[in-house]
Amino acid sequence: MPIQWPEKILFCEVGPRDGLQNEPSTLSVERKTALVEGVADAGVKIVEIGSFVHPKAVPQMADTDEVARTFRRVEGVEYRALVANLKGVERAMASGITKVKLTVSASESHAKANLKKTPLELIEGFKECTAFARANGIEVSGAISTAFGCPFEGKVAPSQVREIADRMHDLGLAELSLSDTTGMANPRQVFDLASMMRKEFPDVKWFLHFHNTRGMALANIVAGMQAGIIRFDGSLAGLGGCPYAPGASGNIASEDMIHMFHEMGIETGIDLGKIIALAGQLRDWVGHADSAVLKAGTCADLVPLTAAKKQV
Repeated sequence: MPIQWPEKILFCEVGPRDGLQNEPSTLSVERKTALVEGVADAGVKIVEIGSFVHPKAVPQMADTDEVARTFRRVEGVEYRALVANLKGVERAMASGITKVKLTVSASESHAKANLKKTPLELIEGFKECTAFARANGIEVSGAISTAFGCPFEGKVAPSQVREIADRMHDLGLAELSLSDTTGMANPRQVFDLASMMRKEFPDVKWFLHFHNTRGMALANIVAGMQAGIIRFDGSLAGLGGCPYAPGASGNIASEDMIHMFHEMGIETGIDLGKIIALAGQLRDWVGHADSAVLKAGTCADLVPLTAAKKQV
């Protein structure tokens, strides 16, 4: 039976948050604002602008309030931010952000290392967040981190992920992300878990979030599409990493992912050239990148080179 590839996908840029949260230096508000505005102008429909968490926990995100009040909004673009508690939701609302994301680990060890609470304790605390958000017209989504593997516990059982998803779903969350925080996922695992989650929670809009720690992120995205997932996160220049996941490198580069989609004939609505230019600018600002397209160019770049050789 032939594979039914999606005609189009929905892409979320997480670079301004996940991409920058582990950098040793902090970009200025002006540069962060330029990233948020730049990806929206390139056609990205969902942008994660930062996180409203305690500045001592993630100092690189301490100015998210100012970024949120500063950047130019584009009609039709969803701007969301990560929060950890009620205070974060309140800060988001005060800054004009109308969608927040709550994240919890499927691994108890990772949850305790990250937020010093068990996953179930964290979800219990989310109740006041979702109640406040609903009362104030703020949309809430969720993410299940270490859904495919934990740096402390190894492989994470699908039953653990399902239990977290069930409890998040009970809070009224109809949009959830399966996050490969440590880059431990493999394509077969992704296909099996994504297929199971779509079957168990058919009303949920599922996102997949991959880190490219071991070079399998693009393969995992393909496996996700084969399982029927059409929503994916990426980070400009392949930046990112979890401060509480030893050895976890950056997200899959936005430009690499979008380039692959376009080569496959899958619509994104995104101007790849603008994304590549932004990724290059970000690489120059932070001094590094993990991006195949920034290094080798796009496949389309080879066409004029081939034509020129034939003329010679």
